[in-house]
Amino acid sequence: MCGIAGLIRFDGSAALDGRAIVANMVRNVRHRGPDDDGVQQLDDATVFGHTRLSIIDLSSAGHQPMLSPDQMLAVTYNGEIYNFAD
Repeated sequence: MCGIAGLIRFDGSAALDGRAIVANMVRNVRHRGPDDDGVQQLDDATVFGHTRLSIIDLSSAGHQPMLSPDQMLAVTYNGEIYNFAD
């Protein structure tokens, strides 16, 4: 099972060292997903982190957090998409 971490300041204020805090969270759950990890800061108040346990897709295409083309949205999840070939 992958590891998911994050920090969201709902009042919109800047998270002091948010990226460093989430990177530390990711290090602490590294045993949950030893194959890859990532940290993405969307804005001053939002940071996501992920550790990946590769099961089906062993390529770097599964790197997370995943960003939308305009980099305004991000997703990180634990799961498999079984109909990916359709």
